Amino acid sequence: MPTTFLDLGVSPDLNERLRELGFTRPFPIQELTLTDSLAGNDVSAEAPTGSGKTLAFALPVAMSVGRGTPGRPRALLLAPTRELASQTAETLAPLLEVTGGRAATFYGGTSINRDLQRLKGRIDVVVATPGRLEDLIDRGALALGDVDLVVLDEADRMADMGFLPAVKRLLDATSPDRRTLLFSATLDGDVEVLIRRYQVDPVTHRFATPEQDRADVRHVFWPAERPERRRLTGRILSRSGTAIVFTRTKHGADRLAKQLRQDGVSTAAIHGNRSQRQREQALARFSRGEVQALIATDVAARGIHVDDVDLVLHYDRPATEKDYVHRSGRTGRAGALGLVVSMVAEEEADEHHRMQHQLAMAPGMHDLELDLLDAEVLPEPTPPADDRRGGRGAGPGSGQRSRPGGNTQRRGGGQGRGRNTGGKGNGRGGNSSSSRNNGSSTRGSGGGARGADGNARTRARGGHARTR
Repeated sequence: MPTTFLDLGVSPDLNERLRELGFTRPFPIQELTLTDSLAGNDVSAEAPTGSGKTLAFALPVAMSVGRGTPGRPRALLLAPTRELASQTAETLAPLLEVTGGRAATFYGGTSINRDLQRLKGRIDVVVATPGRLEDLIDRGALALGDVDLVVLDEADRMADMGFLPAVKRLLDATSPDRRTLLFSATLDGDVEVLIRRYQVDPVTHRFATPEQDRADVRHVFWPAERPERRRLTGRILSRSGTAIVFTRTKHGADRLAKQLRQDGVSTAAIHGNRSQRQREQALARFSRGEVQALIATDVAARGIHVDDVDLVLHYDRPATEKDYVHRSGRTGRAGALGLVVSMVAEEEADEHHRMQHQLAMAPGMHDLELDLLDAEVLPEPTPPADDRRGGRGAGPGSGQRSRPGGNTQRRGGGQGRGRNTGGKGNGRGGNSSSSRNNGSSTRGSGGGARGADGNARTRARGGHARTR
């Protein structure tokens, strides 16, 4: 019998609200983490974007948050971008309606005077980006000493964006008896530092998307010098549906959006210099299909959660392979087909070849006609010279659809679409009764103020090992 939210400890009232919202069964990451989160444990969860992480931490917050006072909340939810903070608040709001909690969202690009006014009333939950939160604390309008529940969403992205020092300062200001729920696409590097310093004996869960659920995405690396990219982008967009085009700079995004509009392509730009209202309007117009292409910088790579994006186009090269994965993850969601096109100048070819090898992708550039972008099987790329000489091993053939990370994909293997939670892309369909076989859970010894005894014992649980 499939696991239900009630089985995991969700209250009957919240279970009924979830049913009203269209959620009758938990997603795998929710099934893995909710029992431990609701039991009061610190939890570290690794799962890809779009896997249902938001609801996995929103439910424990709604069920357990205490009552705050003006300027002194009891729960803190940190997110790296305005979009993620806003979408988290949207997911949390209908749950808090049931439990009687009050939440407020704080991020840059909005009126700080309005924020100051809201802090004069009772707030139980603060959802915020690090920068605006520190600004409010510096003004004496907000104190975190009563916060005994912290959620870090997209922790690896916050580290990538340079927020780690601010995150540490904010966590240091919370109650030493707090518990911390950390959700991230990866749990290594800087994220591991946060786990060791701020979590106590955390239960670690890792969920890998099952093979049959992974995105069906084609990756094309197209030789294109900068003077020809605008024209080529317009031609590609004329053959595609909705698209997100990534540029390196804010000015570049605005310029390309204007140029493409002149070429007859409907566009909207989204980047850090846009006000929150402008960014929300751009996303809303894109989601409604009023504009075909969203021109974005990397700040939006994880802040955009829109299903049915047909194409991701890397107009400018991503800085790292991690950025490539984050950008490309905007297409092929919820089992849909997707296409990722990278424009590559001659002097950038070596960097792209290194990235392809890091991600176990077929190395080389594609020599294509536009008509072939819709082909069932793409021609093999032309490998770099050292690969042709046998200097490097080749990844999976380009005629196959692949996911960064080296997993070969099958056409039509995705599940049906489901309802989204707060725009976070939690599409789900089909049978996921075997989902626990794709996750693992470990009880580790974290750092934190309370310490851990270091003793370990192992028991089997739900098809995966859990070490305590």
